Amino acid sequence: MGSYRVCVCFRRSFKSGEAVVPQEIRELFIKYSEGGAHMTPDQLRRFLAEVQGEVVEEIDELDPQKVVEEVLQKRHHITKFARHNLALDDFHHYLFSPEFNPPIRSQVNQDMTAPLSHYFIYTGHNSYLTGNQLSSVCSDVPIIKALKRGVRVVELDIWPNSTKDDILVLHGRTLTPPVELIKCLRSIKDHAFVASPYPVIITLEDHLKADLQKKAAQMITQTFGDMLFCPIDENLNNIPSPEELKHRIMISTKPPQEYLNSKSVRESSKQLLKSNSKDSDEDEWRKEVTDVVNVNTQNEDDKGDSDTNQLNDDDVSSDDEYESNQESEYKRLIAIHAGKPKGSLKEALKVEEDKVRRLSLSEQALEKAAESLGTDLIRFTQKNFLRIYPKGTRVTSSNYKPMVGWMHGAQMVAFNMQGYGKNLWLMHGMFRSNGGCGYVKKPDFLMNVGPNNEVFNPKDKLQVKKTLKVREDII
Repeated sequence: MGSYRVCVCFRRSFKSGEAVVPQEIRELFIKYSEGGAHMTPDQLRRFLAEVQGEVVEEIDELDPQKVVEEVLQKRHHITKFARHNLALDDFHHYLFSPEFNPPIRSQVNQDMTAPLSHYFIYTGHNSYLTGNQLSSVCSDVPIIKALKRGVRVVELDIWPNSTKDDILVLHGRTLTPPVELIKCLRSIKDHAFVASPYPVIITLEDHLKADLQKKAAQMITQTFGDMLFCPIDENLNNIPSPEELKHRIMISTKPPQEYLNSKSVRESSKQLLKSNSKDSDEDEWRKEVTDVVNVNTQNEDDKGDSDTNQLNDDDVSSDDEYESNQESEYKRLIAIHAGKPKGSLKEALKVEEDKVRRLSLSEQALEKAAESLGTDLIRFTQKNFLRIYPKGTRVTSSNYKPMVGWMHGAQMVAFNMQGYGKNLWLMHGMFRSNGGCGYVKKPDFLMNVGPNNEVFNPKDKLQVKKTLKVREDII
């Protein structure tokens, strides 16, 4: 009820009218109430199952008896105990109420028992930054905010401090004030499973020497304890499912490698950095050296490949003092091995039968690869992990279009969660599905393999199988 004054002295009351029930809703009500004036909880259950496709038994808030009681209590306070069935107006109110019948429910509704690589994963980029990429403060606060939103992949850039005896998290070679690694790890532990019970993956961009890698391993082990998932055999055929990895923490980074100390290699590294700096789209403050040993032996064909100048942002190792046959404590913590094999991108996208690995590409490297290697990307991501990260010129923490990565099966489309804009809204909207758990099952066409070993080609022009027409009624 509402009211308004007339000539100061009088008050008139009015009752707001409800929208007219559309004919389609009337027909559904008549059908499922079996021609009666009211719909019982059992009849509502049948409607929810047959028309809306709801699995009523698996969703507590869809208990028909409870739904009827809540709708009546809200709309008819006095008569809430008089009847326990829905009238046509009640049924109409229920259908168009975001409170009782929301378009996206908070329960997980997809199969969570497939290998981890079968899912798109809610992924952050430089998760510790509070603002822009050059001068904003590094903190655990944005990490906490991201985890509370449901983000499942957190990225940390780890560097030695000035005295080389402790580990900091910061955006290297910029003006970003650092935060201690241990503080970030503790915050991840405390907030990892607030929004979702499914696994959290920490991707480390490692700039440490062997002694500090050992210290990092101790920090990680002591902080997470039994929460850590450490595979016994690094040559896994598949990573376990999200269901099997509930409440587990996973580490993904490049394993320690033996780097040669020769003068020619160091010179090749400098030469590679100098040549890459000419590309305005490349990361101007984080040139990452990979395959430096192979620089002088590349042929002309490899130089023309789309990934020659697009180096992985986590393929960094400043340590040239590893012993070749010594397996470190740090290496044993790695659940998903990152790194790019030597050679062209086509070589890097080859699937190995007994190994699962993660490859990182910049957004522009993905766009170039999608032109000629679309099916290779699809086949690679059916088993392995592909991570896409923003190009270096996005200094304001803006984001790119995520659909290109998702269309090619990339599980980890990494976004600046502290950013802004339409692309970030698309990312948030994507991961509101499946109960907001941070994992969304890939569609079958990205996982299917045909009888002749063919896979989906994103560049194919397919016929439209079904046209969906939507009519919007303004109420």
